[in-house]
Amino acid sequence: MTTPEPTAPQPPPPAATDGNDDARDDDARNDDAPGGDALLDAFQHEVAVFGRRAEQTRLGGLGPARNSMDRAAYLLLSRLEADGPLGVKALAGAMGIDSSTVTRQVAPLVDAGLVRRAPDPEDGRAVLLQLTPPGRERLEEVRASRRALIALLTEDWNEQERADFRALLSRFNAAIARFHGRDLDPRP
Repeated sequence: MTTPEPTAPQPPPPAATDGNDDARDDDARNDDAPGGDALLDAFQHEVAVFGRRAEQTRLGGLGPARNSMDRAAYLLLSRLEADGPLGVKALAGAMGIDSSTVTRQVAPLVDAGLVRRAPDPEDGRAVLLQLTPPGRERLEEVRASRRALIALLTEDWNEQERADFRALLSRFNAAIARFHGRDLDPRP
């Protein structure tokens, strides 16, 4: 059984005025201004709720592919699809994680035949990681499932709202990456 999320702290309602809306407008500007405590409190609360909800659903999609690929595998395969074959170090750098983490996360993908290790033609000692045809097919199955889930969750949004949310979420993710000292490529 899940308990409902507490609602975000809300600023107090504007005080009644004698018809002078200037005081109410100043209060609204303060709450909406960057750095306004009430706005930032509500923002951080929504981020916390989003994190919990994302973990609860794992944003794993709908249908047979639901929850069939973990986040790390999805992001690694997506990056290999976008960038083509990469060495472990380059892949780690592109994703903002350690090489040892990439090595550990790629191993089961290689075992499953989704990724192949191939010799680097420019450096015979190095290895490139490549998305295999079955890896590409599997990635598209999972992506289609996740796309269907996002469509369902935002079915009452128009295309501009979806685009705006995606742009702001991408900007927020980039700010987090910069905070952690990584200016990451925003592609998958």
